[in-house]
Amino acid sequence: MSNDRRTFLKTVASSVLAPAALGPLGIAQSSPEMREPDSAVSPRPNVVLMICDDLGFGDIGCYGSAIPTPNLDRLAAEGTRCMHYNSAHPICSASRAALLTGRYAPRSHTPGALFPHATIAMAKSEQTLGNLFMDAGYQTHMIGKWHLGDEPGYRPTERGFDTYFGVPYSDDMQPLPLMRDTTILENDADRDELTPRYTAEAVKRIEQAGDRPFYLHCAYSYPHDPARGSKAFKGKSQFGDVGDSIEEIDWSAGKILEALERTAKAGNTVVIFTSDHGPWFQGSPGKMRGRKGSTFEGGVRVPCIIRWPGHIQPATINNEWIGHLNVLPTLADWCGLQLPRLPIDGFNASATLLKGDTAPAKPVLYFTPVGNNTVHCIRSGPWKLRVAQSDGQIYINDRPGSSTNYRLPKPELYNLEADPGESYDVAKKYPELVRQLLEQLEQAIPTFPAEVQQAYAALQKNVASVVTPPGAAPRVLTGPLPAWAWEPDDRR
Repeated sequence: MSNDRRTFLKTVASSVLAPAALGPLGIAQSSPEMREPDSAVSPRPNVVLMICDDLGFGDIGCYGSAIPTPNLDRLAAEGTRCMHYNSAHPICSASRAALLTGRYAPRSHTPGALFPHATIAMAKSEQTLGNLFMDAGYQTHMIGKWHLGDEPGYRPTERGFDTYFGVPYSDDMQPLPLMRDTTILENDADRDELTPRYTAEAVKRIEQAGDRPFYLHCAYSYPHDPARGSKAFKGKSQFGDVGDSIEEIDWSAGKILEALERTAKAGNTVVIFTSDHGPWFQGSPGKMRGRKGSTFEGGVRVPCIIRWPGHIQPATINNEWIGHLNVLPTLADWCGLQLPRLPIDGFNASATLLKGDTAPAKPVLYFTPVGNNTVHCIRSGPWKLRVAQSDGQIYINDRPGSSTNYRLPKPELYNLEADPGESYDVAKKYPELVRQLLEQLEQAIPTFPAEVQQAYAALQKNVASVVTPPGAAPRVLTGPLPAWAWEPDDRR
């Protein structure tokens, strides 16, 4: 992340086109040679969406990592690198549901992380990106980790995908069946070989696509714990098992990009590379505080690289506040898809990605990871207001299903642009902004299902002790302070 644009360009000079002019926020400005999406003039683009499991904001080279990721760095050099891109939730199933529907997971009743044979999964009333692309005449292929339901009625080929090859949930669950469509090929897959097998399937689908447009969703199982690399990559990196798995994902991305070039499809294909949320025990959240399972930025800020030749300026940095919720409406615009029947929470980010326009200041809510019914934060642009926090570990909420949510005695306000580590509460300095964000939160809650409204009502009654310092895990204190303890008057 320390790379400024000039350093970044030098790093990838061998594979980059002439640098595009940047505006005052470091966002690509439109130029005459950049084309607007126009289905009447050019064929609808293919889409390749690659999403990792637990890859952190600081885990790839062009985001500041020392782990070599030359293929992803080249992809960034040929497209745009998003610096303020958030997943919708800090846990697996919820995040993936939000990405595929453009809606917060509580709306689709998707629990935080589904376990094998779960009887509750993403609601069947939801339309996924797969459904929208299929309805528009696209070929739709799902590869890799699904994690949105493994029981009949909830599988990929029943949720908008023509084909499926992969595993139904996370690599730390067992048995881990490898499936093609609805048929189990192996009762317990070789976890070491998942990445190369996903890659071979993705390359095959690209090579067999023909002239009909396609949507290829490739969901890697790693670097989720326990991270694995194949025999070819085991021990290769200088960063242990996690580093091995990240280097192999970079290799895989390179093979997919090569297949697009070899089949002459690269020029008319949108390529997106991202992660479902922040890193778990290992991996890097960059300068952000928190990790997977946390509503601090380290749990939700993820890398996102987008390439669309002739439309997105190469070698640019996008500093606008966008995320998973924006993927569906943006691709719908670019590919001529009908929007879902149900209202979506994301906005169309075409203007910021293609022209460098300022993104709409639409408030974003942060939900607690497991259950996804309790709101922790509301953010508008760089301003994030924390209203609640789980007890227990504040940096790593491991096994957060056992945690209790407490309303903070006083909301905490952070400027994420100036303070990505959420280290300095400035609520006292901006009381009017705090009031506005609280009003927006109150207005948003009634739009959610009953369980979210009930959780919010319960939160109001479950208040942490007033002696909880800003940024601390909630304290629970009954009775007077000890004689030796001194607290400011506004924290007694």
